[in-house]
Amino acid sequence: MSEPDYQALIDAETWAYIARLDASYPPDAVGMSIADQRAAYDRMCRVFHAERPEGVTSQDVDFGGVKCRHYTTGTGHVTVVYYHGGGFVVGGLESHDDICAEICKRSGLDVISVDYDLAPEAVFPQCFDTAWSAFEAVAAGRSGDIVLCGDSAGGNLAAAVAHHARGRVDGRIVGQVLIYPGLGGDQSKGSYVTHAEAPQLTMADIAFYKTLRFGGKEPPLNDPRAAPLSDTDFTGLPPTVLVTAQCDPLSSDGESYRDALLAAGGQAVWFDVDGMVHACLRARNMSTRAAGFFDHVVRGVRALGQRNWPY
Repeated sequence: MSEPDYQALIDAETWAYIARLDASYPPDAVGMSIADQRAAYDRMCRVFHAERPEGVTSQDVDFGGVKCRHYTTGTGHVTVVYYHGGGFVVGGLESHDDICAEICKRSGLDVISVDYDLAPEAVFPQCFDTAWSAFEAVAAGRSGDIVLCGDSAGGNLAAAVAHHARGRVDGRIVGQVLIYPGLGGDQSKGSYVTHAEAPQLTMADIAFYKTLRFGGKEPPLNDPRAAPLSDTDFTGLPPTVLVTAQCDPLSSDGESYRDALLAAGGQAVWFDVDGMVHACLRARNMSTRAAGFFDHVVRGVRALGQRNWPY
C-alpha cells in the first residue's frame, strides 16, 4: 500500500497551523515526562486560545465531586456535557475553554465541560468513572435535555457514557456529537493502516496513550466503557453526529460507529472532512477547511439540542 501524499491532501492553511502547533507542542511530545507533556500542551492551548464570544459567561462548579465549568448565555434550556481530548493524559478545563465557549454561543445551549481524572494517575476505569459521576450529577441536578459531546479521548468518554446510560438515565440524552473519537475500532484495517503515520497523531502515539490509560495492562474485552465499538448491543443509543478528519488513524472509527448504529435501527451520520488532521478544532481560526469542520460540530450540537434530525 502506497503512503498517503500528505503534501497534496493537506492544504497550505492547515500546514501553517501544523507548523505553529509543532512549535509549542512538538510531534515527539510523547517522549517527554508526563509533567513536561502537560506543560507543553497547556502552552500550546494558550497560543491558540480565542477571545470569548460576547454574551457568554462561565462559572467553575462541581458535579458529582468532579470539577466542571458551566458556560451559558442565559437562554439555554438544554445542556451539552463536554469531555475534552488529550489522550486521557493531558488537557483540562483551560485547554478547551474557548472551544466550549464558542459551542455555547453558536448553539445557544449551556455547556458543562468536565475535568475528568487523567492517566497515568487514574488508571481505567477511573477516568470513565469520574466522567460518569459528573454526567449523573448533571442529569440529576439540571432539568431539560442533554447532548453529549467530546473530542478524541473525550469522544470516547461521551460515547461510553451514552452506552452506560441506557437503563440508568433513560430519556435524558437526546443526542451525541463525537469529534474524531477513538472508539476502539479494528486497528488492522482502514485508517489505522492507511494513516498510521499521519501528521498530529500516529499509531505509536495511540499505543503510548493506551499503555498509560490501562496501566500497562491489556484493555478489557467487550467493555464499552473502554471501547464503545466493542459493545454487542447498539440499540437504544441517541442520534449521533460523527465528525472526523481524513488524515487521522482514528477516522475509520467514525464510519464503523455510524454503521453499527444504523444497523441497530438508530440515527447516525458521519462527516469525514477532507485534508483535516487530528485535533484540528484548534485550526478553526486559521483554516477554511477547519472552520467548516467546526461548523459540522456546531450544527450537530444545535440540531440535536432542538431534537431535530436534518440529515
